[in-house]
Amino acid sequence: MIEANPFKFYVAKYFFLVFALIQLLVGVSLVARFEFSNKIFFAIMLFTTLGLIFFSLFIFINEKVRRVAVGKNKIVVIEGDRNIRFTWPEVKSLKIIPFFNLYKLKIKGKKKSIYFFPSKNIDPAFGLLARDTSRMGSIVEKRKRKFDIE
Repeated sequence: MIEANPFKFYVAKYFFLVFALIQLLVGVSLVARFEFSNKIFFAIMLFTTLGLIFFSLFIFINEKVRRVAVGKNKIVVIEGDRNIRFTWPEVKSLKIIPFFNLYKLKIKGKKKSIYFFPSKNIDPAFGLLARDTSRMGSIVEKRKRKFDIE
């Protein structure tokens, strides 16, 4: 089974949370440090709004990005202590999203897509197309051809 680097997964998953907390901390420190004025009020509202926007992005991304291990016979979605196993015939589609260096996985019978990182960086070709040249990419390509996956 080949899995992406956990460091890359955790950085991508919690980046927006950390950034939101920093924005909110700056807003709170402005309240505590300066006297109330129109400029300070505008700055506080700006940092608080940015913090809330980035926190919303974190909640949106948190439920979609997963750790996934890819093997020749199955795909395993790692969710904490639980491992959810899918066989290759259960996969509806598996696509590369080139600009974000992600795979998009759709399972038959499931509404939501699962996003996961490849084991290495995807090599861009001409800026628009992407090709995963890692060992994970070769397994994915062979299985996509064998089971006729999009």
